[in-house]
Amino acid sequence: MTSIATGSVADRGRATYDLGATAIFASKSDPRFHYCLYVPPAVGEGAQVDLLVAVHGTGRTSFLGFRDAFAEFGRWNDCAILCPVFPMGVLGDDARSGYKYMIEGDIRYDQVLLAIVEEVVAKYRQDWTRFAMFGFSGGGHFTHRFAILHPDRLWAASIGAPGSVTLLDPTRDWWVGIRDLAEKFGITFDATALAKVPVQMIVGDADLETWEITHVQGSTHWMPGANDAGQTRPERLRTLCRSFEEAGVRVRFDLLPGVSHERDAVLDPVKDFLAQALKERRNASR
Repeated sequence: MTSIATGSVADRGRATYDLGATAIFASKSDPRFHYCLYVPPAVGEGAQVDLLVAVHGTGRTSFLGFRDAFAEFGRWNDCAILCPVFPMGVLGDDARSGYKYMIEGDIRYDQVLLAIVEEVVAKYRQDWTRFAMFGFSGGGHFTHRFAILHPDRLWAASIGAPGSVTLLDPTRDWWVGIRDLAEKFGITFDATALAKVPVQMIVGDADLETWEITHVQGSTHWMPGANDAGQTRPERLRTLCRSFEEAGVRVRFDLLPGVSHERDAVLDPVKDFLAQALKERRNASR
């Protein structure tokens, strides 16, 4: 493979904007959505690396923070970091939370993400058929629901402090349960595939505010059972953990003492989990 780090002016531009901490790009499949990456410089010389997708919360600004916070992890563990941006109010209605539930109007956010992955696969000539995913808060919403829909695409999932959870309950419709997955997504839930994915669930024991996560009848995402998993984020994540474990999923549950809704406070244990999952993945492929 010809190096993209040396040579012509075009090569210099690729080295500047496409390697290391990259520029922010519009998705070619749908330019409403953006992304940036951290790409280990060795990729410019043809190295093959793994991929971690890190998903922002409701404020969206954490996409850059995650890119930079995971850069050292990526460099020393041969792992690129992809951070998508799902803008607030993308349909012109100021809605904050559509991406968390995977469907908003005619948008399927799982498909938006997969299209971005395919775009960077072609750009960097990598095999990212499977990747890891981490998300905190709104990103924790996205991560566990993506894992339910596409377990075959993941080699690990780290689910941080989601405000609401989808249980593997075949008696309730999406988003509270999974009864109508085939009707809503054209997908059949694959418990066997999900059981092969190492999963971390992480939340602070002081993450107890409920103003943003209590569903009120008549609100956008209210449906019967919306609050049944618990009142607080730790309670809801514990309920999700039990649901996953009953389906045969191996879950590492991290309850961090004294930590409230602080995304930076979870990053070290998330990196520990991902490093172990990456080690197991590579050992299994030898």
